[in-house]
Amino acid sequence: MSSVFARISSDPLDTSTVDEFVWSSESGAVVAFQGIVRDHDDGRGVVSLDYRAHPEAERFLLECCETIAERSGLRVAAEHRIGSLTVGDLALIAAVAAPHRAEAFAACAELVELIKARVPIWKRQHFADGASEWVGL
Repeated sequence: MSSVFARISSDPLDTSTVDEFVWSSESGAVVAFQGIVRDHDDGRGVVSLDYRAHPEAERFLLECCETIAERSGLRVAAEHRIGSLTVGDLALIAAVAAPHRAEAFAACAELVELIKARVPIWKRQHFADGASEWVGL
């Protein structure tokens, strides 16, 4: 059985997908991160986001999960949404299961930072005033 799961999806994300993947009978803790579209950025009202992914983005996401799984020996999962999202939608879900909470928290935090740094997914914000901009290009 694989210890990692990674997927890029244009469908709405479901937290149970990653939670159920990482959980096992040895798990004393499942730590999950949910990246949610918020209604503001730098004092400007945000109404929606468009996420676009490089064709190899899922491979990069898988590599991030594998890196954390290899370093920690834990079960790791992540799913990132692409397409048009509105305020309140889930954009990223990441989860790690471990025998103890401290190692699960640390591994999940490291996973999210690695995903943000390495996975080629780009975000265009649409503001309440009608303007839009790409973030991080």
